[in-house]
Amino acid sequence: MSPSPQRGRNRIWRNIHDAVIGTQQDFTEGSIARAVALLAVPMVLEMAMESLFGIVDVFFVARMGADAVATVGLTEGMLTIVFGVAMGLSMATTAMVARRTGEKDPRGAAVAAVHSIGIGLAISR
Repeated sequence: MSPSPQRGRNRIWRNIHDAVIGTQQDFTEGSIARAVALLAVPMVLEMAMESLFGIVDVFFVARMGADAVATVGLTEGMLTIVFGVAMGLSMATTAMVARRTGEKDPRGAAVAAVHSIGIGLAISR
């Protein structure tokens, strides 16, 4: 017997709620789909807010003329590139730490996290 559509929607909203408030989870146990959703929702919300920031920025700067709008457009493009690099490093770190955590190797996970912080600092200079 398949679950009702209403029950499925309630589960989706519960997963989004848990992802937003940041409940403590053991991602090595349970459904992979739930784990992916809990990890993806904050990133999707962050990107949506960044896009909204760009739109609002252009809205207010538009009163200053075409050059000001072009400047905002260029800086938003550069920010997108910087965010792409940062998200790539973040995903790599998450994968390495998750692998070590799944192997029940907390020291290895800590070493991977420290290495990624060092790489992030080196890139930011």
